[in-house]
Amino acid sequence: MEVVIVPDAAAGGELIAEAMAALLRRKPEALLGVATGSTPLPVYRALSAKVRAGEVEVSGARICQLDEYVGLPAGHPESYRSVVLREVVEPLGLAESAFMGPDGAAEDVPAACAAYDRALTEAGGVDLQLLGIGTDGHIGFNEPCSSLASRTRIKTLTEQTRKDNARFFDSIDQVPHHVITQGIGTILEARHVVLLATGESKADAVALAVEGPLSALVPASALQLHPHATIVADEAAASRLKLGDYFRATYAAKPAWQGI
Repeated sequence: MEVVIVPDAAAGGELIAEAMAALLRRKPEALLGVATGSTPLPVYRALSAKVRAGEVEVSGARICQLDEYVGLPAGHPESYRSVVLREVVEPLGLAESAFMGPDGAAEDVPAACAAYDRALTEAGGVDLQLLGIGTDGHIGFNEPCSSLASRTRIKTLTEQTRKDNARFFDSIDQVPHHVITQGIGTILEARHVVLLATGESKADAVALAVEGPLSALVPASALQLHPHATIVADEAAASRLKLGDYFRATYAAKPAWQGI
């Protein structure tokens, strides 16, 4: 995998936003896969700033969702659809019709999962998928021991993930127990996968994903199989990489026009 170590979260956000902008300059109708949570916010802020400055045109861009809670009522402010519309689609000035995601309120959730998986393929596939990483190495909501070939499906959240997400709700009791998530196999079909990790709490997970063995215990390690996977980590998140100096030197020597 390509590993880029940046000074801080803002630098990581700028780097990934420029990769997205470069993609949209080449392919104005690109399908961007987005993640929720606090980690990717610097990416969305930086990309929105580029749009406001006239550095990139996004009117043809499409946005797709990585995952969604099951059972939250339509319009709930913490549904991932609401979060993506609020933090990505609206700041970029896109119409809601540019957005696609799974139906977490469907009566037949397995059918909704299969429908979304098909929809991504029918849309031409994801051009760039942005990911975060959990402290246990999960990507999307593919918790440890998820199948590395898994497709979009319903998953039960671990207690640790529910605790991690409780900060977005009034209490942990309000955090749903189930989610729809793109599977690892679905994620790996994106043409470019970019994972952003910030903070010391992610250091162990990053080290295991990048330098550890391919293992279902660390779902993010599946990115080792991808032909174009980029890990962007700040110094704290990269602090346990044994090859940190090698990654810094390798990226420093890369021609600037290649981007990530």
